[in-house]
Amino acid sequence: MDIIRNDTHIDFMARRKIALVFSAVLILASIGSLVTRGLDFGLDFTGGTLIEISYPEAPDLADVRGALAEAGYENFSVQTFGTSRDIVVRLPPEVAAEEGADVSTVALEALESVDAGLEVRRVEFVGPQIGEELANQGGLALLYALAGILLYVSFRFQWRFAVGAVAALIHDVIVVLGMISLFQLSFDLTVVAALLAVIGYSLNDTIVVYDRLRENFRVKRKGTAKELTNLSINQMLSRTVMTSLTTLLVLIALFYFGGEIIHSFAYTLIVGVVVGTYSSIFVASTAALVLGVSKQDLMPVVKEGADQPDQEDLPARFRNT
Repeated sequence: MDIIRNDTHIDFMARRKIALVFSAVLILASIGSLVTRGLDFGLDFTGGTLIEISYPEAPDLADVRGALAEAGYENFSVQTFGTSRDIVVRLPPEVAAEEGADVSTVALEALESVDAGLEVRRVEFVGPQIGEELANQGGLALLYALAGILLYVSFRFQWRFAVGAVAALIHDVIVVLGMISLFQLSFDLTVVAALLAVIGYSLNDTIVVYDRLRENFRVKRKGTAKELTNLSINQMLSRTVMTSLTTLLVLIALFYFGGEIIHSFAYTLIVGVVVGTYSSIFVASTAALVLGVSKQDLMPVVKEGADQPDQEDLPARFRNT
């Protein structure tokens, strides 16, 4: 017995208005979180020094903060990293600019005052100019990806489909960024990579639905655009759901067992796969219908006289003299 039925007859387009309201609420909530809470930019974008250490026993974070404050540091952050024994300290870029390469040495001496048995896992330094450059390049990468997708879908299908696909991708990016902002996950280059992967994943689902819709428009003699859209989504539903479920199983395993280093990466992809599957069904298809896609837009152009047989294929008595 199949886990997912292949003969579903769900009227998705009858629920498109409810889906649009739901999407609008998600987008407004995401934008509100981005405006009020912002993103917790990681070291890749803000610059500064990151020190990851491990204590033999779980320290009191207040003691760690006090030791750094006594050493003269300000505007730093201290948080656990995985277990309660693992600590990550972020020092602002102005501290690194003042003390140069000695900033990590001075900070480690302060941290050793809490427990001399600490183990240094890693020390990273990123200058403020490099961080700003990475932020600009990451934003441009997202814009270039969306622009390229708009051109590709316009060339392969039709401009109405291209607008629908890009609208779904923008929807996905805003919602995923809103969820990252809401839970204040560290936003670094791995998250930018995850966002680009989400764009690719969501676009793949959308293209699959659009391709089946184009085929049904050309093959089916009867049926409105709404009915053929429903038919196309139902025909691809089992494939879409199974792909999403198997991908989510891997991502959930990475989220829980992959460690803190890829925690934000896995979280971004989990949210992106869920939102991308939803948007490929409701947002992209609904946008194409709203823009007025029809059978005439996707029917192959027949050249004048193309339906007439060539002269050499006709019997001699029927050929033009």
